[in-house]
Amino acid sequence: MATDHQELKEAADFESIANPDGQISICGFGSLLSERSARSTFPDLQNFRVAFLRGFRRVFAHTAPIFFERGIARLETKEISSLSVEPCAEEWIIVTVFEIHKSEVPAFIDREHEFRFLVALPEDISGKRFSHPAVVCCRYSDEEYLQVRCKGRKELFFQRYGRYNINQIWRDDILPCRVYLRHCVLAAKNLGKMAHENFLDHTFLGDRKTSIRQYLASQGLGIMEEEPPEMLKERYGG
Repeated sequence: MATDHQELKEAADFESIANPDGQISICGFGSLLSERSARSTFPDLQNFRVAFLRGFRRVFAHTAPIFFERGIARLETKEISSLSVEPCAEEWIIVTVFEIHKSEVPAFIDREHEFRFLVALPEDISGKRFSHPAVVCCRYSDEEYLQVRCKGRKELFFQRYGRYNINQIWRDDILPCRVYLRHCVLAAKNLGKMAHENFLDHTFLGDRKTSIRQYLASQGLGIMEEEPPEMLKERYGG
């Protein structure tokens, strides 16, 4: 996917966007809209706040192995997708932004291994651009992921995905994982009406046409009423 945004491929590349205190700004657009979720992943994060990100859209087109690991993927209905974002000139999304220390970057890369890390410049709610750019986890392609992140090693791809019978990560024919979608909607709602409305209307299925508002009103009936499994109520509670 062609993009004008700087791509960060290795841990050392993140140095270019570190602030003078050695911190890296991260954009949250799905589960990380929830500060509780963000802190469960990054316990030492700082300065959690809401921001605008122009020129990107949210899309459910990413097969997430963590959902298989946690037993919440529904392969038979293709409800296996988590979120990524992708450049889209006319779109804009409300995100969260927070800082982590650059020493946490290798763990961040390992956790978000299949994503393309792009540099973006968020704005605060008044429209003023941040003084420092942030990294956002974007869509890759399977071919680029294999070559760039796995260094061409198919056994690494299999180690992360093959054991779940996943042979394709980035797909446009899958649907949101129900537990995860509910969590993201609730997390956006907790940020306020503007963030909630933005999530519903500027987040799309893999067809890039069906908004989450439309999906929940048609195919996704009942999702918002379903409680997550007991062991995941804290993590996926909005």
